[in-house]
Amino acid sequence: MRTVRALSAVVLAAAALFGPAAVPVLADTPTPSGSAGAASTAGPTEAGTTFRTAAFFRQGQQATAEASTGDYLYWVFPADTGQRPTVTASVTLPDSAVRHGASTWRIDVYDGLRRRQPCMYGMQSRTAAQEAATVELACTLRPVRPWADTWDDDPLPGSYYVRLTVTGLPEEDLGQPFTARIGATSVEKGGAYAGGGSLAAPLVPGATTEDGASAGTPSAVEARAPEDGWASGWWSDRWIWTAVGGVLGALAGIGGYTLTRGAGRPSRVPPAV
Repeated sequence: MRTVRALSAVVLAAAALFGPAAVPVLADTPTPSGSAGAASTAGPTEAGTTFRTAAFFRQGQQATAEASTGDYLYWVFPADTGQRPTVTASVTLPDSAVRHGASTWRIDVYDGLRRRQPCMYGMQSRTAAQEAATVELACTLRPVRPWADTWDDDPLPGSYYVRLTVTGLPEEDLGQPFTARIGATSVEKGGAYAGGGSLAAPLVPGATTEDGASAGTPSAVEARAPEDGWASGWWSDRWIWTAVGGVLGALAGIGGYTLTRGAGRPSRVPPAV
């Protein structure tokens, strides 16, 4: 009976300590700044035409632009360690009466080193029929890692460029006006994709390892940071599971000792033996 009580105490202690805390860690919840259910805020109303002139917006914002069919449009947003960004684009096409056929639209996403990042899933290229009014595009990237080897192309924390363009349409339709709407949200993946290091600085244009604010002017890293700033890189929810494992191991050791130590010295054995 005493053994049963001891085991019950161990189980109840573990449940009380870690039961409520473990649920949020396991949940695949969006980041506050990039939550799909959060109300979107207004972003820039123009787009750049090159990487250098890309219009900056943060996750959760909606960037818009008006342009002519055939133009290359560029935006840039920050993504931090542990996030899995999803970029969406909605293109409002010219009136079908003035179009001469179907058109194919495409979004591409590049990291801070201007390496094109593949999409895990999503329709990053889609053909719109002549009578279609809009075309919807999406690209979900791989989770952002805190660091990677120089030969690797894993997504790293920093700026991410979005390029939107039409890749196929009748020549007569070039130059017709259209409207684009771009957004980005993230799901927090946490320690499942954490690494053993961090970058000296996020991959942001103009950032250096000695970059710092001066005379009240924000540095390049600060100016292109997410709404809640860049992560330090050392923390991940792996620390929580390491602590949980250590405490559970200690509780298991106590329970094992309780089971194997017996009832002590039998009363029939003389003290001197």
